[in-house]
Amino acid sequence: MTDFLIATVVIACLLMSWIGVQRIVFRFAKNHPEFGPPREEGSGCGSCSTKNRCHTAC
Repeated sequence: MTDFLIATVVIACLLMSWIGVQRIVFRFAKNHPEFGPPREEGSGCGSCSTKNRCHTAC
């Protein structure tokens, strides 16, 4: 039973940490627009203007 509780707490802490990291990244991107927008996971390389053909354009 304690293993289950420990695993639950660890997973919750990891998820909250990931949300915190994302907030830090977006805050940094907002304060430093010269670096461009932050890249979203699964949306390609993020630096191309052609999102659908990013793998061939980059």
